[in-house]
Amino acid sequence: MISNRFILGIVAFGVSFGLSLVLHWDFNKAFLTGIITVPATYLAALFVDKRRRNNEMLILDSLHRRIKEMEGLKSRLLAEINQLDTHHASLYKESSQLQNQIVERRTQRESLSRELSSIIVDKKQLEGQVIYLQNEIHNLEKTKVETNNTLSAEKRRLELNCSLSKAEINHLQTQLGELQQQKQELESNLTLLERLKPQLEEKLHELRLKIQELEAESKNQNQILIEKKAETKNIELNLNYLQEQITEKQTLLKQLQEQVSLLQDERDHLQSQVWELLQHIETLNPENISENEYDTNADLFPFSDLLDTIEEETTDNLLQEWTKFLEQLPNYEMQVLKAILEQENPNAAIKKIAEANITMPNLLIDSINERANNTLGELIIDPSSAIPEIYPEHESNLKRAIAIYENAIARQTSN
Repeated sequence: MISNRFILGIVAFGVSFGLSLVLHWDFNKAFLTGIITVPATYLAALFVDKRRRNNEMLILDSLHRRIKEMEGLKSRLLAEINQLDTHHASLYKESSQLQNQIVERRTQRESLSRELSSIIVDKKQLEGQVIYLQNEIHNLEKTKVETNNTLSAEKRRLELNCSLSKAEINHLQTQLGELQQQKQELESNLTLLERLKPQLEEKLHELRLKIQELEAESKNQNQILIEKKAETKNIELNLNYLQEQITEKQTLLKQLQEQVSLLQDERDHLQSQVWELLQHIETLNPENISENEYDTNADLFPFSDLLDTIEEETTDNLLQEWTKFLEQLPNYEMQVLKAILEQENPNAAIKKIAEANITMPNLLIDSINERANNTLGELIIDPSSAIPEIYPEHESNLKRAIAIYENAIARQTSN
């Protein structure tokens, strides 16, 4: 019975899980509906068992009544059989009396025949009496034959009734044996159900607690989804704002590059003029060459600050790509990156994050590398190492990008 209940629960869970997964394509929702259907099927099974038990009790009551009726019918049949036996005995006594009378009449007839030989005179008188007696004897023989026929017919009818009653009694005895076996089986089933009742009640209590926990988790997940939706909206707004800034900075870069090219041309022209002046100074005052060389070297590249601003612009573009990459990551993958950066052996933390999101640690690392390859064009986590590590050339950029991303999220939440 327990294996059947377990198979029923597995089948119900599989069917509800498959249908909900096909309809909604939501693994958590499908899992939750599967778990909800398991206690529902168990309750339905208990309800069906209870109805079946009630039907069996009704059948037992009807069979007990039928047995009582059959016992009453048996007693009535036995009474009728006894009455028929008494009637048969009385009829047998009457037939014996008739036979005795016939024997007496025969003796009388013999005596009369003997007297006829001696008394011829009284023949005429006695002939009438003899004819009368013969008629009576004939009537008695007819009655004897009729009584014998009736007795044989009644005997056959009684024998048939006895055989029928015996067959019915045997059938009733077999039914009684079957009913007793069914009663024993039902009693054994009742004892098993009484033994399993506390276990089932404990399981029901555990399932109710699990259902409450799952409902609380579903509420928390709904709240988290609402928060994530709000975060995605804010991130989209920030992305639009950053894209506008990127376009503005790209235009500024183009303008600066044009200005740099112009300034480089001017610098080349000035260098040529400076060399000419130096040659002219050498010709005029060769002693002051060493002093003027330092001044010229100091003034050769007056646009170093401009070059620094260009490098800063390029690093800003790199950080923007990194921030774009981090915006594409979900929250749990961001936690994986933080664990790899902050911990020496992040395997335990990554395993907890994977179990919380129903996935594997290797799949998390592969998804992060895939997003990095699509966004940055490079992998950032070494997939071949036993302990997950970020490539050294990407650590500084990743740390700065995470700091900028967290500051932006903090500003959005404060706003």
